[in-house]
Amino acid sequence: MINIRRVYEEPSDEDGIRILIDRLWPRGISKEKAKINFWFKDIAPSNDLRKLYHTAAIDFNEFKKRYLIELSGYKYSHNATNEDESDNSLAQISAFVKNGGKNITLLYGLKDEINNNATVLKDFILKAS
Repeated sequence: MINIRRVYEEPSDEDGIRILIDRLWPRGISKEKAKINFWFKDIAPSNDLRKLYHTAAIDFNEFKKRYLIELSGYKYSHNATNEDESDNSLAQISAFVKNGGKNITLLYGLKDEINNNATVLKDFILKAS
């Protein structure tokens, strides 16, 4: 099961593997308090895309469309160049999902609980699995 939560929320025993998926470390939270198992900033939206969305230059639908393109490019570029997928963040998350046993929680910093990169990434992973 894949859950999504703000990194600022208190960690829960039900979170399982906690994966931060933002490019920047969230402000005002220590690594100890965040209880992060992995930080996969390589699959976060690019800096340019993140800035466009945070400054309201594009709406969420456009952000989602562009982020899905980035994720698809990431997936194919890594699959084409890496026989060992241990350094491929998407492959690692997919392996966690396929192996089951533990929940996976994708952590993000944005205040909007609906329109954020975690919701897009979760859908992308579930469709690819």
